[in-house]
Amino acid sequence: MAKAAGILTIIGGIVGIVAGAIALGATTLVAAITGMFGLGAIGGGLVALGIIALIGGIVALRRKAWGFALTGAICAMFPIVPLGILSIIFISIGKKAFAKP
Repeated sequence: MAKAAGILTIIGGIVGIVAGAIALGATTLVAAITGMFGLGAIGGGLVALGIIALIGGIVALRRKAWGFALTGAICAMFPIVPLGILSIIFISIGKKAFAKP
């Protein structure tokens, strides 16, 4: 379960980074045309959530820190909700596979 959750979380992280980059590019273009700056918060937030999800997916594949893997799965829920929910469920079910601190 941890391996499947890690893969789903990584996919969610990559989608979040790409969607955030597109949103940042679009808001930068709109800001350049209209002169309205400060519109990139959504894109920046998606990129940040995508990075956390990507790192959480790697942690889940290595089965190191359950808490960070769960955090990554929760962050993967924002770009793609069904994928993130599945990832959260798989991480929760596979808690026993993670190393004890």
